[in-house]
Formats: sequence, C-alpha cells, structure tokens
Amino acid sequence: MEISIRGEHLEVTEALGDYVDKKLNRLERYFEAPLTSDVQVKLSVVKGLQAIEVSIPLTGVLLRAEERNTDMYASIDLVVDKLERQIRKHKTKTNRKIRQDGGKRDLFKAEVAAASYMEEEEDFELVRNKRFNLKPMDVEEAILQMNMVGHNFFVFSNMETDTVNVVYKRDDGKYGLIEPAM
Repeated sequence: MEISIRGEHLEVTEALGDYVDKKLNRLERYFEAPLTSDVQVKLSVVKGLQAIEVSIPLTGVLLRAEERNTDMYASIDLVVDKLERQIRKHKTKTNRKIRQDGGKRDLFKAEVAAASYMEEEEDFELVRNKRFNLKPMDVEEAILQMNMVGHNFFVFSNMETDTVNVVYKRDDGKYGLIEPAM
C-alpha cells in the first residue's frame, strides 16, 4: 500500500509518519490483492484539534474518513476504526450483491472479517421526507437563503447552469458548492 502523507499547519515527524503507516497497513488484511491505489493522508490542526483525513480509492468506491481529537495519535486510531467499519459495511454489501448475482469474490478476504468481526449491517431509517419547488437563483442568493433558514446546506436550481446545485457551509466558515458533473 502506497501512503502519501502531507501535513497542513503541522510538521509530519518520522514517528508520526511511521504510526500512520503501521495503522493503515493493518487495513490490507481485508483485501484479497494488495492495494495498488495511492492512499492519501492529510494531517492538520483545525480549531485547536489534531485532524486526520484519509482517502482510499478502490474499484467502484472511495473510502474516506476524517477525525479530530486533542491528540493526533488518538485521531489516527479513531480514523482507522472508522475505515474498518466502512470496509466491513462495504464488504457486506458487496457480498450480498455477489450472492444475488452469482458472481465470485475478488475484492475482500472472507475469512478475516468472519474471524475478526461479525458482519454488521446498518439499517438506514428515513425519518423525514421533504418536497419543495426549486426556485431558480444564483449562488449568492442561495447562500443568503441558506443562512436565513439557519441550515448548513441549501438545495437550489442554479439559474446560470440550469442544474440542481447544493451550497453548504464549511467547517472553516466559508462556503462550498456541489454541482453535477457533465
């Protein structure tokens, strides 16, 4: 597994880099073949907390997790736990699809997850459904509307591109825009 570690507002020491390598290499036991994709790790300090973001691109899915804690080593442990849960969840979903389609297993090792953990299935309970008309507006008006309703995101019809977009408030207090890829 190739791991690229970069620090933002933080110096990545050799000990810290070794700890990240050791912890993330534990995840390889879940896969049949060694990961050929480049795992991206970003270590940073956000609002006084030690943060880590990890992205692992796989075939058909991107595993991504981030954690913040007062201790960087605790953040690393927490993010690895979160990634393990994602892998087990994705493995369960993949294996269910394989059983339905009658295919073969080639991404995840069956014996590791069965021996280490019980397969966990997470039921997603939809508790609310909203419908509303999308008023065409520009991005600035959408941000104003979002702030007026007090939400951290807002769905709108972008009058410039004639597509459905989402504006959202980032952790750093700035705003982001999600647009469909064309």
